Amino acid sequence: MKRLIVIGGSKGIGNAIVTSLLSSYDEIVNISRTAPAQQHPNLKHYNCDVINDELPDFDTADGLIYCPGSINLKPINRLSIDDFKNDFEINVLGAVKTIQKYLPALKNGTTPAILLFSTVAAKLGMPFHASVAASKAAVEGLTISLGAELAPTIRVNAIAPTVTNTDLASKLLRNDRMIENMNERHPLKKYLQPEEVADMAGFLISNKAASMSGQIFEMDCGIVSFKL
Repeated sequence: MKRLIVIGGSKGIGNAIVTSLLSSYDEIVNISRTAPAQQHPNLKHYNCDVINDELPDFDTADGLIYCPGSINLKPINRLSIDDFKNDFEINVLGAVKTIQKYLPALKNGTTPAILLFSTVAAKLGMPFHASVAASKAAVEGLTISLGAELAPTIRVNAIAPTVTNTDLASKLLRNDRMIENMNERHPLKKYLQPEEVADMAGFLISNKAASMSGQIFEMDCGIVSFKL
């Protein structure tokens, strides 16, 4: 049985990934604090706080995608040490805990792959992003190190998206003027939709990306790559 484990697949990018891949797997396991809105014979949900709860057991897995993230934007003088700790726990330690838990299952899988999420803010300096950029930069280091450590058995990659139209980013896109400004900030005159990121995720965990590991894929709408 072909099984994909998705952490945080109930909302946003994670839910778009689950939705787009339902027909590609015999079983998609969603692990998050809330159930996804959709129901499907191939979708199994476990209500679980990844940081604090014990994760469910599986003997085999062919893919693992860790989607939880944070957008905690404050000036450095308003960021507490707890802010940094919380962002690091969500973005990095949760991923580490999940990978350690499911590494044996992945090793029993067929051409297994792990996918993590960074952000363009790990490469592009932006005000008020110190905490989230620091934790996501750690995710990028984790991706590269694990890609080397787990080769050739398990591939490890990460996607670094720009602003994506999800609930997590709703404060950045809360009115028409902010939406227009966000479009204008990007050289491609757009920001991301979750379905676009889901398409890239599906590719990276598939055998079509069999030659790619330890890579950070910028989905930046040009904001990191171009200066126009």
